[in-house]
Amino acid sequence: MQNRRSFIKQAAVGSLGISSLSSFSLLKKDTQITKLTILHTNDMHSRIDPFPINHRKYPGLGGMSKIATLVNQIRKEEENVLLLDAGDVFQGTPYFNLYGGELELKLMSKMGYDACTMGNHDFDNGVDGFNKVLPNANFPFLCANYDFSNTVLNGKTTPYTIIEKGGVKIGVIGVGIKLKGLVDKRQYKETVYLDPIEQANHYAALLKFEKKCNLVICLSHLGFEYIDNKLSDSVLAKETKNIDLIIGGHTHTFLKQAESFTNAENKKVLVNQVGWSALNLGRVDFYFDKKKAQKTDLEASKIYSKNYAKI
Repeated sequence: MQNRRSFIKQAAVGSLGISSLSSFSLLKKDTQITKLTILHTNDMHSRIDPFPINHRKYPGLGGMSKIATLVNQIRKEEENVLLLDAGDVFQGTPYFNLYGGELELKLMSKMGYDACTMGNHDFDNGVDGFNKVLPNANFPFLCANYDFSNTVLNGKTTPYTIIEKGGVKIGVIGVGIKLKGLVDKRQYKETVYLDPIEQANHYAALLKFEKKCNLVICLSHLGFEYIDNKLSDSVLAKETKNIDLIIGGHTHTFLKQAESFTNAENKKVLVNQVGWSALNLGRVDFYFDKKKAQKTDLEASKIYSKNYAKI
């Protein structure tokens, strides 16, 4: 297993040495470039500590504590950093059984998460249980396709949020999986499921054109891909417009780096997912020409993706 310090160092060097960036003249003094580093997790499943050292598959690996160390290191190296999560924060260790998600949200708040969406396991203590621990999160939960109007979560989540970093305006949407048949009705109660593609298209257009965001990200808990072409991140990418990056969860898919798809208007959209239990940290770097960023033009942006594996 690679030493974490040397791994971080090599990854940082690699992000600057990648050949696709050379034509963008990142080091020219007369070029104004804003670098945006997006870090992300999914399906952490209450894995606060690493797996036991005698675990047969992941001995001593994973855990929010290790993610926090790596995030802090990257924040020292990069100026504009976002930290996002694609759901299923809860369920999987005794910490959740004892504290109902309170500890996970407190840790995520301390780590400086900017936004998160809800996964199916985030309903494991019901909407009432989620509502009880939600005040421990100082970041928004984004749920564009869950209508909580007739539940205790009414007004407690939001479809999207807007974040500014280094003069770049980033819109973030959240969509979740269909709960019926996956989650007990008693847990999600009167939550109404709305079509993720319709909601993602609606809010992506709002963020891109009305709110003038330079980058639109979708946090998705739909799953990366299914053999029966069921609604997933790959389908979402192909059937939507105005989304630049989909950060996924649910299927515990380990990707080495973000994968590229062609969307409904023949433009590129990236999809990334980094496994489960805080074993990986995802990273996607976007490079903006400041003048083009002000014109909401991503075509000239250069993108670098790297997933920090099994930390």
